[in-house]
Amino acid sequence: FGIVMSEGLGFMMVLMRFINGLWQNRFLNNILMDNDTITVRADERFDESRLAEYLRGKLEGSEKALTVRQFSGGAANLTYLLDYGEFEYVLRRPPLGPVAPSSHDMAREFKVLSVLHEAFPYAPQAFLLCADPDVIGAPFFIMDRRRGVVIRRNLPKEFSSTPEAPLCLSEAIIDVLAKFHKVDYNVLGLSELGKPEGFISRQVNGWYTRWEKAKHREMAEMDEIYAWLENNLPDSRHYSLVHNDYKLDNIMFSKNSPKEVVAVFDWDMCTLGDPLSDLGSLLSYWSEPSDPEFLRKAAMMPTENGFLFRNELLERYSKMIGRDISDIKFYHVLGLFRVVGIVAQIYIRYVRGQTEDKRFAIFGDMIPFLTQSALNLIQEP
Repeated sequence: FGIVMSEGLGFMMVLMRFINGLWQNRFLNNILMDNDTITVRADERFDESRLAEYLRGKLEGSEKALTVRQFSGGAANLTYLLDYGEFEYVLRRPPLGPVAPSSHDMAREFKVLSVLHEAFPYAPQAFLLCADPDVIGAPFFIMDRRRGVVIRRNLPKEFSSTPEAPLCLSEAIIDVLAKFHKVDYNVLGLSELGKPEGFISRQVNGWYTRWEKAKHREMAEMDEIYAWLENNLPDSRHYSLVHNDYKLDNIMFSKNSPKEVVAVFDWDMCTLGDPLSDLGSLLSYWSEPSDPEFLRKAAMMPTENGFLFRNELLERYSKMIGRDISDIKFYHVLGLFRVVGIVAQIYIRYVRGQTEDKRFAIFGDMIPFLTQSALNLIQEP
């Protein structure tokens, strides 16, 4: 997560419990499967025959027998492989249990992906939206399947023997983000996707509201971070499409080259706003060799050396986009603030029994770690 922190004994014990919990819950084993699929988890199943009947005639190849498997990675929206033999598709639906009204929006994601691929080839094409929850229990949409590798905790075997792979991956990640922010949303008919004016203020207040609704206990640190954000809102008039969850494990690379991005996923929060919010989100998940070892282990990216440093990511982006980003600290803090909100929303579903996925049992321990990271960043000169 990219912030150097104090190494108090109590905090270390919490963080070590978090890291150990990841392994004990086989979380890392699951997310390292690089786009592989698993048998659908028991509590995340639906009536496959009903889905097959609904889709028959609506997708190419859908008259054939349907096999459904589940993509094992990810911690929010549920993603399934629809296999018709010669034809394969991906189904996305919201997570189990109540969700925030503006999150996990399948209609929004479908709207974006139905046209974005025309100008931004890294976006999968969406084919069909179903708003009827009676089919599988929730709204969903169908998109094309992309093949490649998603990198989370370790470099895949395809890149492990390539010394320059971390550098290539870093450059590709930031280059694709800059390309995305240059897309003309008016040409694509997406000018009504959001209201860019006041976007950052709405983000700050929106994520604080989500935190208030999802928190499992009171935390004064979140109030302190919220107050700092409110008092340091940037006067930004730069607007573009914003992905709103841009990070390494939402990007798929070619198995043949760490320089080649195949796809960018998770577009349900895409909107119009300040593009630097995407950059701040990316920084909130990024670590580097100078960070403490425990922090590098906790960050959701490979620990191998050779990845660009955070300041190098910023410099490369600034040159590509042609914008001064000297106020990036605000966006970095905001990125950490929203990650807390995301983690809290996932964890409270587990606490309330709305999901039985044991991977989420230790998410509660992540929250103090993230809030302290944001506070440390705020205190830096």
